[in-house]
Amino acid sequence: MVQEVRERPSELVNEIDEKGYFHRQKNHFDTPFGSGKEHNPVEAGRYRLVWAKGCHWSNRASIAIELLGLQDVISVNLVGRTPREKDLGWEFVFDEGNKDPVLDVQFLSELYANADPEYKGRATVPAVVDVKTKRVINNDYVWLTNYFETEFRPFQAPDAPDLYPEELREEIDAYNDYLFEHVNNGVYKAMFAQSLEAYNDAYNNLYQAFDEIEERLENNRFLFGDYVTDSDIRLFVTLARFDTRYFKNLGPIRNRIVDFKNIWGYARDLYEIPAFKNNTYFADLAKSTEKPKSIFIDYNTRFWDKIDYETLWNQPQERYLLSKTPSEKFKRNEEVK
Repeated sequence: MVQEVRERPSELVNEIDEKGYFHRQKNHFDTPFGSGKEHNPVEAGRYRLVWAKGCHWSNRASIAIELLGLQDVISVNLVGRTPREKDLGWEFVFDEGNKDPVLDVQFLSELYANADPEYKGRATVPAVVDVKTKRVINNDYVWLTNYFETEFRPFQAPDAPDLYPEELREEIDAYNDYLFEHVNNGVYKAMFAQSLEAYNDAYNNLYQAFDEIEERLENNRFLFGDYVTDSDIRLFVTLARFDTRYFKNLGPIRNRIVDFKNIWGYARDLYEIPAFKNNTYFADLAKSTEKPKSIFIDYNTRFWDKIDYETLWNQPQERYLLSKTPSEKFKRNEEVK
């Protein structure tokens, strides 16, 4: 019943320090996937990924699953929000009766409670749920795509890309940490800042990172050269939301994504890939979930359903000229499964 579902905790109440800085809650369910006794077993058909169109932390997992051909191995479902006086968090709003047909629950928080009745944090996506027990067993967005790329390799499509090449893993991990601090979470640190000091620090770090990335992409088609890696997925999901959603909560911005020549071309190059396009919902990102209180609101919010994002994102670009393999965006797995 709805009244039994715990109200969603607020970031602005629980994740802001005394100086006004935002500190994202830790991932509670972080048991790795693997073959060890303490690991979540790697099995086909056992798990269900729950994600949300607006959440880039979960969007990168949905992209990775499709890129790797794991759709029949790990099932996927979407959650959204229903406006209520009390925020009850992520809900299976796209399913009949607002209930997941496999897990038979209405709210994601129910699956968190099944796993840990004492859990007090936000019920976040991505959430990997054990279909057998109907419990969340992993919500660790930091490593989740890496588990799909490595531990689930025996189940990947024969021509699946190698998004996490062994010889680059140390560099990719370091760069992913950089992206998290300055870009992926950096934009939230600016949006949720409750002091001018916190806002300025986050804002400056964000644009410093964009400048570095713009320079990095001057001579590289993707972040690590000719081929798409895990890091590119992580950057893309933030770029896809910046001009459509994030800018509305950032105040005056120095540049939009479309103002960065290399970054904008790079983002469109990635968007050409079906797994990126199929899992990106621009109209949903641009649509405001709140009723406008003034006529003086941004263009995207007022006319979100009139903006032709497909045309914008499908504009021609020549990023392929930077690559030794212009027609191939992926390094393919070399091992025979």
